Amino acid sequence: MTHLVRPPRLAPGARVAVVAPSGPVQEERLQAGLDILRGWDLEPVVAPHVLDVHDGLGYLAGADADRAADLERAWCDPSVAAVLCARGGYGAQRLVDLLDWDAMRAAGPKVFVGFSDATALHEAFAVRLGLVTLYGPVAAGVDFVKNAHAQEHLRATLFAPETVRTITSRGATLVPGRARGSTLGGCLRLLAAGLGTPLTHGGARGGLVLLEDVGEGAYSLDRSITQLLRSGWFDDVTGIALGSWDRCGPYEELRPMLADRLGGLGVPVVEEFGFGHCEGALTMPLGVTAELDADAGTLILDEPALR
Repeated sequence: MTHLVRPPRLAPGARVAVVAPSGPVQEERLQAGLDILRGWDLEPVVAPHVLDVHDGLGYLAGADADRAADLERAWCDPSVAAVLCARGGYGAQRLVDLLDWDAMRAAGPKVFVGFSDATALHEAFAVRLGLVTLYGPVAAGVDFVKNAHAQEHLRATLFAPETVRTITSRGATLVPGRARGSTLGGCLRLLAAGLGTPLTHGGARGGLVLLEDVGEGAYSLDRSITQLLRSGWFDDVTGIALGSWDRCGPYEELRPMLADRLGGLGVPVVEEFGFGHCEGALTMPLGVTAELDADAGTLILDEPALR
């Protein structure tokens, strides 16, 4: 895995932009999230089209060109220290080819935070900009605005990342052992959907893969994992941490499928790690070298996610 650049940590008073690259945003939740950010002594700036809804495609937060422009302008604004997604949903895939990646690279490294559908952007930021990013809560997400643990772990990662170099799971061992590598991954379906497209990792060679998803049955998740397996994406992976599977059916039905599909890789696997679509979701850095201990349920970063 290529060594990625760690963006600078945030300081009190930093300006942070909130964008909506995917689904429509609920204004009440957005305001609640902005209040939390202000309580951290940050200055949140809401991009112009965050509360838009696409005319005709109601699952999108406005037109592709507008959502892309919001993200690009925010990233290229020298006064902005971080860009936070307002929510997930669907739509980030539609933006990645509309962004001026040369201009964004010239803007220099800064913090990017989001999860779920933002997986497509995390992949692009890693491949095109060579940046460490944070797979963490979205600013207008219900699990963020209502959960102090999710808030505190993100806050610590942003302001004092050395205090969260050890990330401890709430789950259990699926396959025992320890492994080292560079973290990558995110939402399973987005990773599978990115196969063969530009601005995505060609595979997980030498990597510690983080996987989670929402609202899919066991057979559908099986299909996505099998697609990644058949494509060679998992070749030479070093370890796997599994997050949440909210609304994916009873976990006792998912666990045999996960063991069947991933157990044969011969690498450590820890389950129910506590990131993704769950209460108190942990913020997981992508693109950092770390050690996964499946027996202890820990991910120990070699260095803080932000410098």
